[in-house]
Amino acid sequence: MATVKKELTKLTPQLMSYVEKCSMNTTIDHELYAKYNVKRGLRDVDGKGVVAGLTEISEINAFLNCGESKIPCEGELYYRGVNIQSLVNGFLEDNRFGFEETIYLLLFGSLPTKDELADFDGLLKKYRSLPKNFVRDVLMKAGGKDMMNILARSVLTLYSYDDKADDTSIPNVLRQSIQLISELPLLAVYAYKSYEYYEKKRSLVIRRPKTDLSIAENILYMLRNDGKYTPLEAKILDLALVLHAEHGGGNNSTFTTHVVTSSGTDTYSVIAASLGSLKGPRHGGANVKVVEMLDNIKKNVKDYTDEDEIKSYLTKILNKEVFDGKGLIYGMGHAVYSLSDPRATVFRGFVEKLSKEKGLTKDYLLCSTIEKLAPEVIAKERKIYKGVSANIDFYSGFVYNMLGLPKELFTPIFAISRIAGWSAHRMEELLLNGKIIRPAYQNISPRAPYIPMDERK
Repeated sequence: MATVKKELTKLTPQLMSYVEKCSMNTTIDHELYAKYNVKRGLRDVDGKGVVAGLTEISEINAFLNCGESKIPCEGELYYRGVNIQSLVNGFLEDNRFGFEETIYLLLFGSLPTKDELADFDGLLKKYRSLPKNFVRDVLMKAGGKDMMNILARSVLTLYSYDDKADDTSIPNVLRQSIQLISELPLLAVYAYKSYEYYEKKRSLVIRRPKTDLSIAENILYMLRNDGKYTPLEAKILDLALVLHAEHGGGNNSTFTTHVVTSSGTDTYSVIAASLGSLKGPRHGGANVKVVEMLDNIKKNVKDYTDEDEIKSYLTKILNKEVFDGKGLIYGMGHAVYSLSDPRATVFRGFVEKLSKEKGLTKDYLLCSTIEKLAPEVIAKERKIYKGVSANIDFYSGFVYNMLGLPKELFTPIFAISRIAGWSAHRMEELLLNGKIIRPAYQNISPRAPYIPMDERK
């Protein structure tokens, strides 16, 4: 170990010189993006995405089109043409869980009948297991601290257990997709159990999933050492899974699904790539930052009812004076939505109910006040091109915290949900037999002559 540290010390100046070379030769003037009409992030300045494809899987609506002008409106989200609010109201009125129904809707394009849902749920339960000794040999013996990396590695390892891993025919890809949808909750929970045992020095409790429980119920059952949860806890986790399941083809991880699928590669490689994309704090990792920000605010704001005090602290966050110095109020604003994120709107009422059950109404009051004041602070301090409102991450982080879910599992829970959408988009890309996705980059470096080695300085 001492030898390794000594070698790293020797290499540091050399590595730093390489960093300087890299930085010196990566200096593109920001004005050139406008000159060449380059849409950075594949988005216009007002946040509208560059149209790169067509989809029938979901629709996001944030503006009313009035001739040549667009008017911001309350956000709407549709899964296969079904309004997300109507979908949620439907299964809640029937007092049943909705994630399994949502998976069916996204994959097959229509709402299932009672018999179709029962049959599909039976198939999900059939695949709700991992290969023999997988938990011991893969998750326990080669664990780690980052659950998303473990998920990606585990998915790639499952490739070795599939006799038809490289078969990209529609029947086989559908089978693989349903199997991975069923397996991902187990991979996430068991990976965390391994981490908890080795890194946190806690007792190891591994539970098998129950066939009579929903996906949401099983996550709570397997994760908690006593296996207990309340009906409201399970209902809200199920709702979170529904709301995170799909969000258009242009979000970073779903676009990754399309890009990698278009190359013709296998399902395991595609999902691993999508997991890598979702891991980023600008995407699926945002809800963790929301919880960290709320904890910071609670430590520094004395009176949760004092709007002036809260507004003052939010201004300091925005001006990079406090918290993480990034100048971001996490959970506020969205790349597409203007006046509201419909997922946050649906979630809000249930968050309040859970806060009452958990005795955390004071924390909910703080969240509500921040949601109210943050858009005012942002509008005052920043130049904005559309409305700013709370997004789903603002409340999901708070909800997961109230559910007692460890922060290490926040983004994996997102993945457990979003793999439904990824799978639907992968099927769509394959069925449409599209071209390999290959956008262009404009080169702006000058031509340079080759210099013989002896003449270089």
